Amino acid sequence: MVLPQKICLVAGWGRYPVYVAQALKEQGVEVHCFGIVDHASERELREICDVYRPVGMCRFGKIVRHMRRHGITDFLTLGKYHKFRLFQSAALWRHVPDWMTLRTFAGHFIFRKKDCKDDTLMLAIAQLFARFGLKLGCPTDFVPELLAKEGVLTQKSPTETQWRDIRYGQDVARELGRFDIGQSVLVANGVVIALEAIEGTDECIRRAGKLCSRGDLILIKRAKPQQDMRFDVPTIGMETLRNFAAARGKVIAVEAEKTILIDEQEMLAFANQQGISIVALSAEKNDEQ
Repeated sequence: MVLPQKICLVAGWGRYPVYVAQALKEQGVEVHCFGIVDHASERELREICDVYRPVGMCRFGKIVRHMRRHGITDFLTLGKYHKFRLFQSAALWRHVPDWMTLRTFAGHFIFRKKDCKDDTLMLAIAQLFARFGLKLGCPTDFVPELLAKEGVLTQKSPTETQWRDIRYGQDVARELGRFDIGQSVLVANGVVIALEAIEGTDECIRRAGKLCSRGDLILIKRAKPQQDMRFDVPTIGMETLRNFAAARGKVIAVEAEKTILIDEQEMLAFANQQGISIVALSAEKNDEQ
């Protein structure tokens, strides 16, 4: 892979953008970062990046103009976007879009002629930038070490009963992803307790914890069958792990090579302390069973 001399990051919520920005700087790339307001880790990104600018969730025209002005042709979009905010009352006025964004997404949010699925919206962003000769890249190309490696990652392995629930949850998660709804399923004793939708994994875990207060939860997080690794890659970090422990969860099963593990060593140490099993499975092997 040929590294660009300059690159633009569009950073959402979480530590993933921080890791990618640091990796790019260590490889000698000039990093310009636009941090989504109320999402991005601004303090850390300001320290790492050559240029940092806060930007509203609906101000893509500002990013395009900056890239063209500074001769940047490559960009990455990474980190979580709290999409539910776009469906709240008066969202259009709260997140005032610029003209370029308004024209791009009017068919989705105003005229309702197009859907608002994650893949649809992210592809619309990629196509918007592509009209100006700007190329959306794959963040994991720069930090492949963050992708989960296949196997049991913790000291404790799942029981045979838990393995059955994992296999069942994998099948459910595949169908959930096929419809571009969510990535996470929580199962207990052969029963689906909660499915992730627009609220995100952490809220889904909290809901499952209330519905199944005795614990025994198994979290299955899986990439979509049609997963585009340029965006919306499944991610697990310390906050998710702490929420899972608070819900008295027992096992986390993710998809190997298609799930990002943030602060992996800290996560595994915490999981071992809490008696939580974490496994990374090959989707192909599971689907063949």
